[in-house]
Parts: sequence; structure tokens; C-alpha cells
Amino acid sequence: MKKMKKTVFTFLAVAFTSSFAFSQTVEEGIKFLYYGKTKSAVQALEKVVAGKPKDAYSIYWLGQAYLADAYPDNKEEFAKAKATYQQALQNGVNDAWIWVGSGHITLLEGGDINAAKQNFEQAITATKGKKGVENADILNAIGRANAAGDSKVGDPQYAVDKLKRAAEIDAKNPDIDINLGICYLKLGNDHGGDAVQAFTDATTRDPKYAAGYFRVGRIYQSQDNKQSMDEWYGKAVAADPAYAPVYYAYYVYYAEKDVNAAKEFIDKYIANSDQDCKTSYFQADYLFRAGKYQESLEKAKAMEAGECKTYPILNILYAYNYDRLGDSVQARSYLIKYFSTPGISPIPDYYVFAGKLYAKFPGFEDTASVYLKKAVALDTVKKNKLDYANTAINIMVKAGKIRQQIEWLNIKAGIRGDNKLTEAEFYKLGNTAVAAIDVTKDSVTISGAYLLADSIGKAYISTYSEKPQGYTLRVTAAKKADKDSSQGLALEPIRNANQFYFKDTAQPYAKPSILGNDYYLVTYYLYRVKGMAKIDQYRNAANVFDEIVQITAPGSDENKTATDNRDKLRGAVQKYDAAHSGKPGAPAKP
Repeated sequence: MKKMKKTVFTFLAVAFTSSFAFSQTVEEGIKFLYYGKTKSAVQALEKVVAGKPKDAYSIYWLGQAYLADAYPDNKEEFAKAKATYQQALQNGVNDAWIWVGSGHITLLEGGDINAAKQNFEQAITATKGKKGVENADILNAIGRANAAGDSKVGDPQYAVDKLKRAAEIDAKNPDIDINLGICYLKLGNDHGGDAVQAFTDATTRDPKYAAGYFRVGRIYQSQDNKQSMDEWYGKAVAADPAYAPVYYAYYVYYAEKDVNAAKEFIDKYIANSDQDCKTSYFQADYLFRAGKYQESLEKAKAMEAGECKTYPILNILYAYNYDRLGDSVQARSYLIKYFSTPGISPIPDYYVFAGKLYAKFPGFEDTASVYLKKAVALDTVKKNKLDYANTAINIMVKAGKIRQQIEWLNIKAGIRGDNKLTEAEFYKLGNTAVAAIDVTKDSVTISGAYLLADSIGKAYISTYSEKPQGYTLRVTAAKKADKDSSQGLALEPIRNANQFYFKDTAQPYAKPSILGNDYYLVTYYLYRVKGMAKIDQYRNAANVFDEIVQITAPGSDENKTATDNRDKLRGAVQKYDAAHSGKPGAPAKP
């Protein structure tokens, strides 16, 4: 009897010890994920699941580790995450944690969001306590699933509601606030303050939780507020010097600004991270940033020869380096290889690079535009979006593609939020459109170029009706499209412009503009017009001379000449009217 007792107690002790070690290992894997050490997290959690193949909590976190390692482009790790949850269900692990993990996969794949929510709600119901209180960890996992990916992934408002409830139930877990803040950011700029508050709350729950400070710093970095960025990143480092993500954020910040500072931070990042394909890539990336293109290529080739052979963004690194070395063709070949890789998740920088590279090849401007539009759609920083739009506009100006230039100017106006072109943009666009008329050859092309330029002038007038430039643009475009003035294209634009100028002839541009237009009209009516009775030509020309008389100084040579010509023409008209009583016929020559 005593022997049996001893055996039982020994078994319980072993079971307790195993359970304790198992629990610590899961937490260790979670801790690795927090520090961005996805390789270590995967290794630790794979061991746990191997020993406990039906423990739902461990399986859930293994799937999360695979998903973390899938960033940015590792489709194999994503497939592992998906298979992990599917196999668990097939093996009878029908548990709330697996349901949440499966819903997470559904959201990232762009699947049925309602089906994912059904999984989430089922998990919430299944894990309620005896008093009907939800499980805060499950609610947080649901929030994490909706916080993943870009702004198009998941339902952030749904997640916010769940995470607020989780924070009420569990007042200690700072990770809840991190997911809450991310979901607020996904709701849009109006919730930036809510996001900062959520991230700050995480540091209140745990002052050593560097992720909270780091997330606030990232917001300020996106706003290009270096002072506040440094303040919060500094707090993150002070809270936990081993928190690697903050060093990487600094590296990204300095990569294009100060290569020496960038080196300092990438070294700190690597020292506090797993030594894997990602850290090897960042070493090669630094060499590229430092202008050591051949060394960067050698590092990339060494990676490709080893376990990082299928690391997708190696192709981007090759493309960057070959572009800097002046081999655009080779750069484009690697770019094509990258974008044709299934399951990639390009960042805005890759799309912008693609746009600039394709712009180097005549005839590929539209392809460049497609990539730049993707960058605009993906980036969340207004300043960056405007930079991408300006890049596209310059490409289209250089290529002489006016319609595409208009399209991008409108995109830019939408980004600014005013939804209209500025005066400077209209002016530059108008000049480009007018210049395009000069380089056209056949009449059909000239007509199309003129109509486009005229439409720009009309839009200019409609938007800035108190400004003269739109009127001038229409007149100039018409004169260039109708070089011998035989078509009379400028008549309506001139009348429209003169009507505007006469509203305030004290303006320095008014009288000179009217006179220039009127002399054009006189020439047209007397020598260029076709299909008009001679007497009507005289009537119209006389009226134009009368307008010149009105705006020139009495007694001046210009005024005397205009008066003399007006009177002669009107004399001929009166003589004709008296002789013919309005019947058609040839008038006396003035």
C-alpha cells in the first residue's frame, strides 16, 4: 500500500514537472515572437507541439509563429500556418484556439469575413466561464487576427469592440492594448489619438513593455516628427534594450539619410535577433545603402547558395543593385521574377522602385503608372502618397503623356483632399498640352491635342474663374492648332477672354491682351475667314476696331489708326446698306 502511494505521488510530481516545463516552453515561444525572433519561436513551439500534438493552445501559437515568419514574402511559412490549423481540426482538436487560428488565416487570405467571424463567435461562446464572462485571451486572439495585415484585412471595428471587452476583463495583459492600437490605426487617421492612447495604456499596464513605446514612436515616425519619434523610441530602448524592432525602425529611418547611423542600428538589430535569412538580407541591404553594390551582390549570391535560396526579396535586392550599377535590363529581369512569385506581399517601396525602373524603358510608362498606383493604395502616409504621385507626374511629363498626367494630377488632388488642381498644376499642365500641339504632325492628331488643351483651359477657368491664365491658355491653344487662322478656332476663346479682360481693364494684363486678340480678329475677318459675305466681314472688323478705339489713348497713333479703319469700314457698310436695302450683293471697296 505504501509502495503504491509512493508510485502515485512520484507520477504526479513528474506530471506536474512536465506540465510546468511545457507551459514555460510555450511562454518562451511567445516571448520569442514578442522580440521578433521568429526562427527561435518556431523551433521552440514545434518542440512543444511534437510533445503535445493535441494541445490547442500550443498549436495556436505555433501557427502564429509560422505567420510571423511568413513576413514579408515567405509563402511556405504561411502554408505551414494554414496546414497547422487544418491538421489540428482533422486530428480532432476541435477547440476555440484552433477556430480563432483558422479565422485568422481566412482573413489574411481575403476569404469570407463572415465565416471568420462565425469562427470567432463560436470560440467566444465555447470559452465563457460559469458566470458567462468571456475569455480575455480568446478575445485578444480575435483582435490579433483582425490587426494582422493591411487596412483591407479583417474588420477593425469588430476587433476594437472585442479588445475593449478583453481589457475590461484582464487589466494586466499589455498585448491587448497593442492589438487595440493597431486596429484603431486600421480605422483611419481620425483614430490616431485613440491608437496612441491604447499603446500608452500598454506601458501603464507594464512599464517594461517596450512594444508600447515603440508603437507610439512608429506613429511619430510616419508623421516625420523626429523629436517625438526619438523620445518614444528612447523610452522603448530604456524599458528593454533587447527589444530588436526599435533598432530596425531606426535603421529604416536612417537608411536614406545617414548611412553611418544606419550601420549602428542595423548592427544592434542583428545582435538582438535570430541569425537567419532576414538578418542576412539586412546585412546585404545595408551594403547596398552604403553604395557597396558589388559586395551587396556577393552577399545576396551567398544567401542564394545556402538555405535562403527561395527567399523572395533577394530578387528585389538583385534588382536594386543592378539598377545602381547601370544595368537596367538585368534589374528589370529580377523585378519580373520577384513580382511573378506567388504569395508575395510587396511593400510600397518595391512598387515605387518598379515604377521608376520601368519609366527608364520608352513605351513602358503605363506599366510604371500601374506600380505607382499600387504604392499609393498601399501606403498610409499622406506625404509618401504625394511623393509617389509627383514621381508619376514627372514620368508622364517627360514622356509627353498628357492624359496620364491629368489622371495623376487628379489622384494627387484626391490625396491632398481638396480634389482640385492648384493654379501651378493647371499652368504647368496647360503649357505641356499647348507644347504638344506644336509637335504633332497630321490634322487628326492636332485636333485631338487641341481639344485636350482646350478642355484643360476650360477646367482651369471653371476652377479659378477670377484668374486670367485659363482664358489665355484657351486662346493660345486655338491659335497654335489653327496656324493660318482659317478655321476660326480662336474666335470663341477670344470673345470669352476679352469679356473677362473688360471686367477690369486696370489690370496690367487686360489691355495688352485685348489688343492682341483684337488684331488677330481683324486679320481673321478681313483676310482669313471663309464662307462669309464680304459686307459681314466689314461689319465684324469694324466692331473689332471700335473695341480697339475704346481701350487706346485718345490722340495716340494706335487710336487714330483704329478710328480711321473703323470709320472707313462702317462707311462702306452704310453705303452698301443704302444701295441694296439689305439685299445681298458686293459692297463698294473701302
